[in-house]
Amino acid sequence: MGVKWIALGLLASSAFASTYYVSTTGNDNNAGSFASPFATLNKANAVVSAGDTVWIRGGTYYPTDTTYLKSDGMSAGIVLSASGTSDDNRIHYLAYPNEQPVFDFSKLKIGVAYSTSNGVDSVMYTNGIVIRGSYIHLKGLEICNVPMVHNSNVGVYITRSKHIFLEQINSHHNKGAGFFVNEKNTGSGGGHYFLNCDSHDNYDPNGRQGDGENADGFGVHYQTSGDTTKFYGCRAWWNSDDGWDFIFQGFPVVVENSYAMGNGYASYGTVHPSNANGNGFKAGSDTSGTAHHVIRQCVAWKNYSSGFYANHSTAGNKWYNNTSYNNLGTQYNMLASTFSGTTVLTNGEVLTGDNAHDMKNNIAYPNKTAYIGTYNGTTYAAGSNNTWNLNITPSESDFISVSDPSMTTTGEDLSTLAGILGPRQADGSIPDVDFLKLKSGSQMIDKGTNVGLSYAGSAPDLGAYEYGMSSVIASSSSSVVASSSSSAIASETTQSSASAATLTKHGAGSSSQCVNLGTSIESFYYTIANATGATVIGLPDGISGTLSGMDFTIAGTALASNAVGNYAYTVSTTGGSPNVSKSGTITVSENCNGTSSSTTQSSASADDDRTAIAEFSAQKMNWNAPIQVFDMQGRLIGSALPRDGRSGVYLVRQGSHLIRVRVK
Repeated sequence: MGVKWIALGLLASSAFASTYYVSTTGNDNNAGSFASPFATLNKANAVVSAGDTVWIRGGTYYPTDTTYLKSDGMSAGIVLSASGTSDDNRIHYLAYPNEQPVFDFSKLKIGVAYSTSNGVDSVMYTNGIVIRGSYIHLKGLEICNVPMVHNSNVGVYITRSKHIFLEQINSHHNKGAGFFVNEKNTGSGGGHYFLNCDSHDNYDPNGRQGDGENADGFGVHYQTSGDTTKFYGCRAWWNSDDGWDFIFQGFPVVVENSYAMGNGYASYGTVHPSNANGNGFKAGSDTSGTAHHVIRQCVAWKNYSSGFYANHSTAGNKWYNNTSYNNLGTQYNMLASTFSGTTVLTNGEVLTGDNAHDMKNNIAYPNKTAYIGTYNGTTYAAGSNNTWNLNITPSESDFISVSDPSMTTTGEDLSTLAGILGPRQADGSIPDVDFLKLKSGSQMIDKGTNVGLSYAGSAPDLGAYEYGMSSVIASSSSSVVASSSSSAIASETTQSSASAATLTKHGAGSSSQCVNLGTSIESFYYTIANATGATVIGLPDGISGTLSGMDFTIAGTALASNAVGNYAYTVSTTGGSPNVSKSGTITVSENCNGTSSSTTQSSASADDDRTAIAEFSAQKMNWNAPIQVFDMQGRLIGSALPRDGRSGVYLVRQGSHLIRVRVK
């Protein structure tokens, strides 16, 4: 049997996005394919370009070695520095479908000291993952057990970056903050989006700055310009310091539909470290008076100090439709101060006019507040339509339930228990439980004022949950809208009272179907409601999404440049509040239902066909140079095409070029 070389198309070149795989059984000398995966994210970072996707297989990874980042004064177990080019052309690091990758940093080597501070050996900050790039998307990863010596070390640290999208990331049991954003002196940086992320059980014992002093759930700090960072559907509990902390942040941050419980405690809620603060949402700022944060539809309970705390802020925030319950200190504390540099001169500063705190539709249960209304003989902004303005004394009878495992359980991992802090729903959203939802007849129903959020009755309700409406927490999203000015943040609070976005599928084609190479899929479309458009990620080359009016159609032909395999894609609305997503799978095959899509081209000689193959590439293949040959499952079979009668289709790689060849 002779050997015929048939050019079936270019699989990878600079014109197409690439797909790579990382596995606990991989090797960084591998090709990064499904069957021959890399071993580390550092290797993936070294090869990816804008638009590429890295699928991370399930299992536990134990990074040990670190990379020294001299300009940041730290080291890290994983550094993600390769960048996308826009929100629509990101680099994606995604958990493989139905698998859970865990990055356990317990064996990470702490960086060698390079300086001292106050006579203490200042061992270098050594964080788990450091992100220092732009337009990067991480989804479905678990980060844990980052160690420390003197300095508090972070699970996921973002610095000098722009538009990082973190989705369904769970950072826990680190010796420092779960997530830390530092955009100091970055100018156009920021604009990060945290969707359905969790940060819990982080504790820095006896650190250089105190016992439990720096292990926040989420921290955003030092930014003075650029784009606005946002949180949606996130949870923080049992972090030794605070749930959220924005100290020294000079640019607005938005937090909505998020939850803070039991912060200021450690060891599953059994101890209060001596230097821990313990606030749920600690929305402070720098001394510029420009960081007007937005905190809306959030819930804080059982925190050691305050549920919602302004932390000496020099700029008033917008606090809309929040619920604060049973926090040990106060439910809301709007302390403001004057400063000389970073030194507090006067506590209890009265913020006035547009700089005053704007508080509307909030529940304090009980009504214990500080620096609100008349407090210690001084009059502060009191807001309107809050329980304390309306002389409403909330009681258990106002709620469907005030019971949850988090109210009574300590010494156990709450993430494993059925409750509001338990396992998330399949789409990443918060468990749908009755905890702190208003019930029929509640004295807080229809007592609010319109702040631009959806409501069902004659007026908005008080608190985070609107009676008569489902509590919708965003599921997956592929787009991030980030504001670049504080005025844009202010305009968000006057958004229309629209319902959540929806995607409704129509058409004969299935959202999950098989297609032969070179043939067209059976098209289908989604009708969009309560949103302005849609985007899609993950489709094979030649198949795309097209928006016409409010219909988003998936159609096209699977190009020969595609690798055979499953392509998991996600369609997401844009401009919704919140956005929603739908997922499916396009399987690209040589032989769907027994029908081959390949065509045979005859040729007079193998050398001629080799030349024909080379024409598909950016530069001609050098058939005298080494090649690697793989079967269609990505398994390496040798360094030459078979000449022993084994006909079939093979993958040939040379450098960055990968082509498909049929042997006859």
